[in-house]
Amino acid sequence: MKKLLIANLCVAGLLSSAAWAGDTATVTVSATVVGTCQFNSNGTVGFTLDPSVGGKVTGTVSNPEFWCTKNASWTISDDLGLNAAGTQRNMKNAGTDLIPYSFSYIATGTGQGKTTPITMDIAASVDEVDYINAPAGSYSDTVTLTITP
Repeated sequence: MKKLLIANLCVAGLLSSAAWAGDTATVTVSATVVGTCQFNSNGTVGFTLDPSVGGKVTGTVSNPEFWCTKNASWTISDDLGLNAAGTQRNMKNAGTDLIPYSFSYIATGTGQGKTTPITMDIAASVDEVDYINAPAGSYSDTVTLTITP
């Protein structure tokens, strides 16, 4: 009887430990970070042109700020303004009078990410010969900057 009981237990053990096979799978995870550049703020350039003082006048500049994706190369271009004559930028009064001015900046670089904005370094000036005989009044121009990664 003991032998029968042991045999039954062995058979029961074999039946309850049936073999099961498992398998694995992999999941590939990927992402693409888009090269993006955006301006955070606009800028201004202001000149005080006093013919009695004369000389070349440097503009007071409030520089635009922008950011670009980290390590993305960026390029800034502009449209030369609303009153350009060829490649010469001009401010215009309410009439037809123009005052030429120069406007320059660093046009290329590399982004440092959204939390590390870049401030443009714009230089602007007006030569004495271009305003010494200009009519009094307000002159203006609008330059549109475009940034691309």
